[in-house]
Amino acid sequence: MATDTMPDAAKNEDSARGFAFALSAYFLWGFLPIYMKAVGHIPAMEVLAHRVIWSVPVAGLVLLVLGRTADIKAAIRSPRTLMMAGLTAALITVNWLTYIWAISAGHALDTALGYFINPLFSIFLAAVLLKEKLSPMQLAAIALVVVAVAILTFEAGGLPWVALVLMVTWGFYAFFRKTLPVGPNQGFFLEVIILCLPCLFYILYLEGSGEGHLVGTSVSDSLLLIASGVVTAIPLIMYANGAKLLRLSTIGLMQYIAPTMIFLIAVFVFHEELSTTKLIAFALIWTALLVYSWPMIRNARGR
Repeated sequence: MATDTMPDAAKNEDSARGFAFALSAYFLWGFLPIYMKAVGHIPAMEVLAHRVIWSVPVAGLVLLVLGRTADIKAAIRSPRTLMMAGLTAALITVNWLTYIWAISAGHALDTALGYFINPLFSIFLAAVLLKEKLSPMQLAAIALVVVAVAILTFEAGGLPWVALVLMVTWGFYAFFRKTLPVGPNQGFFLEVIILCLPCLFYILYLEGSGEGHLVGTSVSDSLLLIASGVVTAIPLIMYANGAKLLRLSTIGLMQYIAPTMIFLIAVFVFHEELSTTKLIAFALIWTALLVYSWPMIRNARGR
């Protein structure tokens, strides 16, 4: 991650402050389905537009506090940076829209599945696009995921598209985000600025036609939509700053916190059906994650 706030970011060691930042971010992401279910009666496109619009002042305030606004001015003057930011903005838009719709439509389990698979998809991307050599354990883990997806496809009579869209969009988002020559906080601000104008026009159209939920509806809807900026921006910013103060292996293990919480919320709070076939598929994926994570676990125990 870019070092735009913490001077000791280059140290390859864990810090209590970094752990607190990252843990808070993952817990907030883990509870995000609760918020999404609360706005589930609002069309997904409208919720997405509000997430973008209300993220702008939050992300902008962070940059002002950090004194990093000059980075944005430099980025805007770079066609290559704007092009890459446009690409990552498009990917995160599809990811957010799919996630919002899935939670409201009762597919929280599928979102958990997508984010459980994502680390292994990132390894696959690195092997295909960066020609990184996969270890036998990594190959075994990817094979287990392929079997799990095949089982789910057979049961449903079609691909588990929610999980796959989330996996692919977030995987490519993370991959291309690394090429963005700005820090994580600046990159997020640039993305929402790019998306802001069409989202603003869309919200104005909805409110003007009486179809919007910000003005003239319940106070709770208005407050929930305004809060979407905080709900969206704060976990991303906390993660960005926490990751710089932790070992890669620590972040690698912590990334399972959010999908585990989403899985538990889907089953025990939303009462989504966990069929035997789906449970078998999840068991295969958890086994794959254990196989993939074992070197990191062994490394952590050896410290």
